[in-house]
Amino acid sequence: MQISLNTSKWYDNLWAALIFFTRLPLWRIHQPPRQCYRAVVEYWPLVGWLTGGITAAVIFFGHHAMPYSVAILLAVAIRLLLTGALHEDGLCDFFDGFGGGGTDRNRILAIMKDSRTGTYGVVGLVVYELLLVASLLSLPPMVAALTVFAADPFAKMVAGQVIMMMPYARTEEESKAKTVYRRPGIKAGVGMALQGLLPMAAFIYLTRGYTDWQYVIFMPCLVMYALYLLIWHRLRGYTGDCCGAMFLLVELTVYITVSCCYSQY
Repeated sequence: MQISLNTSKWYDNLWAALIFFTRLPLWRIHQPPRQCYRAVVEYWPLVGWLTGGITAAVIFFGHHAMPYSVAILLAVAIRLLLTGALHEDGLCDFFDGFGGGGTDRNRILAIMKDSRTGTYGVVGLVVYELLLVASLLSLPPMVAALTVFAADPFAKMVAGQVIMMMPYARTEEESKAKTVYRRPGIKAGVGMALQGLLPMAAFIYLTRGYTDWQYVIFMPCLVMYALYLLIWHRLRGYTGDCCGAMFLLVELTVYITVSCCYSQY
């Protein structure tokens, strides 16, 4: 008689993704097995439904009770609290490493692992946040809310492709999270595509009168590919910081592209 040692539940991978990518205290309710954290990227876009949905709701409902600019800033702040600024931390490390490390692979990795934030990281994060707020403010509240809800999971789907395009740059013991993401299989890849594309498809349909879907899809993918080439050229592999930075920059590209499209109408 064979005894199965697999005690994982059907929802453990998604639960692990929610614990990993947000600061919701879900671990108090249930702690998935350690191996589930290797699959969190496969549910990253679905987590974006939650973070993007909450951010969008704050923008849409908040502008009825306060100035629109305050609602945008509040929405950005709430997302930072919800995610623990996980991706923003990666963006800072990415700018520091690639800005201060030159072409020296080991130096870039060492800087990115350093907990201290340097000049490149501070300046890069400030410019990113300014562009984020400005692009959202340029849109009407309803459009801004729809854009956020679509862009969050879509950008996570696009950024998540990097783990299928190159190996991890460090060993598992050297990683910050002590976990190396597994490469998604065909089933997981289809799942990621659905998670990222369904909100974007709804957004394109609802805004078909004043957005060009070709640009909204193509420009973020172009930015992702450019970042992929940079990371591959410098590191020959990805890190968690690279994934977080790629997500934010791809997402920002969606906002800027929609803002540019809307300004033409």
